[in-house]
Amino acid sequence: MRVVWWELDGSETTIEALREYVRDESVDAFSQVDGLRLKLWIADEDRNRWGAVYLWESEDASEQPLPSRARELIGKDPDFAESFELEASIEGGSQGPLSRLGAAFAGS
Repeated sequence: MRVVWWELDGSETTIEALREYVRDESVDAFSQVDGLRLKLWIADEDRNRWGAVYLWESEDASEQPLPSRARELIGKDPDFAESFELEASIEGGSQGPLSRLGAAFAGS
């Protein structure tokens, strides 16, 4: 797994602008990344933070170049970026797809 996080204070971009980027560009680009099992884009509006959680099939897959413009849009590298071992995972009893859920797609 990999977790990245940006503090947006001082950036010229906003969470809303990043939501548009995710909805209009990033989701489709990441849906084509080999070895990526899951990507979750995350935000904390109260603290003005933006980030992502990645679940990879392998360490090798996690080291490939990614189709992301987040650094460009935010104007800096993440404030936090670390990889972790996945200890366990489970899919709950909910039915339905995980793709295209969240605030970026609310009302779409």
